[in-house]
Amino acid sequence: MSTLLQINSSLFSDHGNSSALANEFVQNWLAKHPDGKVVVRDLAKNPVPHLDSATVQAFFTPAETRTVEQQALVALSDSLVAELANADAVVIGVPLYNFGVPSTLKAYFDQLARAGITFKYTETGPVGLLADKPVYFIAARGGFHAGKESDSQTAFLNSFFNFLGIKSIQYIYAEGLSITDAKDKSLTEARREIEQAAAA
Repeated sequence: MSTLLQINSSLFSDHGNSSALANEFVQNWLAKHPDGKVVVRDLAKNPVPHLDSATVQAFFTPAETRTVEQQALVALSDSLVAELANADAVVIGVPLYNFGVPSTLKAYFDQLARAGITFKYTETGPVGLLADKPVYFIAARGGFHAGKESDSQTAFLNSFFNFLGIKSIQYIYAEGLSITDAKDKSLTEARREIEQAAAA
């Protein structure tokens, strides 16, 4: 049975454009995988704590000497890492907020980046420790940014997932959503790409 991990990061939860399109991806994926399992993590409904010094110290404390509080901090991160590692594919709805990803999504990423767990340093540079898998980003933007300097998201997302060992990345952009004359066309094109990607 295949497992799809869905991450929604819109502050508006299911009412955000990126979440709505990610939900459509899931429905198309389930049509292709009727026996599949979908694990949903909505970062608006259940935000992940932002990284702090206590969490970092817990990460680097040997497991056998962690306090109860440190064990709880690490347990959350461990569960998020396992969720990603166990998924066969991932779809992430990501809006563009002030030229970056939502802070809730960055907080989620910070819980995934674990030295010795999801990556390691070697003499020739860092090596990702997660198995490669398809990751689909549904990128919703009010304006037009893809391929321009204002799109700081794409390079960041590529760098982060490549760092963990995941390189099979596909982007589906829905842009111009705040522009009346462009919105309907953009959403139609995004839905067509979603249908194709989910059926692959």
